[in-house]
Amino acid sequence: MPLPENNLLFGFAPRLTPEQREYVDAIFDYQLVMVNAKAGTGKTTLAVACAKLFKQPLTYIFNPVQESAMGFRPGTQSEKESIYHQPLIDALLEINENPAQCVYNEEALVNEAIRRKVSMKRVMDSIWCYPKTPLFLRGTNLKDMTIIIDECQNFTVQELRKIFTRVHDSCKVICIGHSGQIDIPAAKSGFVPYMEHFRSQPYCKILTLTKNFRGELANWADSI
Repeated sequence: MPLPENNLLFGFAPRLTPEQREYVDAIFDYQLVMVNAKAGTGKTTLAVACAKLFKQPLTYIFNPVQESAMGFRPGTQSEKESIYHQPLIDALLEINENPAQCVYNEEALVNEAIRRKVSMKRVMDSIWCYPKTPLFLRGTNLKDMTIIIDECQNFTVQELRKIFTRVHDSCKVICIGHSGQIDIPAAKSGFVPYMEHFRSQPYCKILTLTKNFRGELANWADSI
């Protein structure tokens, strides 16, 4: 069933364009949704808003396209990877969620438990978002969760295969990308090939979003 009529989706429902409404309804109606949309169309924010309504853990998968340089940058691994969490953090703020209280970060949680003199379980009570890279998915099972694969255009076919082949039918999967903004060699991107691979499957919906809400400058920049 689509988004319930009496659900305001954290205030977004009355303002959704027809394209966005189709996107949100598809997230409720299909196991796999793949959206090819340019920047500023609300694709990540709406996906995270829907994930919150499902009341399941959210696994947010990103690809650190600069991973080869990570070892040379200062900070812990979590701090190095945190730059890729920004779309998730921005989306959580849009639905009035506090990222510090709902996004899993082991180092921050340990420090908070020490500061409050409580158990790790106590500080974990409000955590429901789990950022991951595909590097740590080998041999794992993805079950009973919502999965968002963000910047999907920056994953290779092999990386997407590693994710998809670990997904149980108890999951919702939302693949978000833009085929016009690929940060890896374009021929290696698995985003469009996998959209075509899944297009005929009854559990999958392929969508586009075309309206950039960021304004005139952003829209003109994307039209080159």
